[in-house]
Amino acid sequence: MDLFGGTISNLEQSLNYSATKNRTISSNIANVDTPNYKSKEVVFKEVLNDTLSNSFHAKRTNPRHIPFNSSKGAGHQIITNNRTTYNHNGNNVDIDKEMSELAKNQIYYNSLIDRINGKFGSLQTVIKGGR
Repeated sequence: MDLFGGTISNLEQSLNYSATKNRTISSNIANVDTPNYKSKEVVFKEVLNDTLSNSFHAKRTNPRHIPFNSSKGAGHQIITNNRTTYNHNGNNVDIDKEMSELAKNQIYYNSLIDRINGKFGSLQTVIKGGR
């Protein structure tokens, strides 16, 4: 029996994604002047599409058979962008793009924190008996 219906687990995975994205963006910003540094980004959509295209379903011939679900890890990965070069030193970090991505990610992270705080607040209210 799942006590929270998977909500806390989904929020935890989303927080992990956001934290990874924040570390990646921070690394890109820190290396903005490093020669030949190639920017990195965290992708989710490509992993999802790959999982969906490679998914397979096991046929259950009897309702007593155990259901078979495939799972492929964290759901996000870090890729390096080797296709472009913006600076004369071989670096491809666009500081304006990185700063806007950082702001977007911070808003996303804060909304996740608000949501998980609401879940824990509801749980605390139930534990206290509605007081």
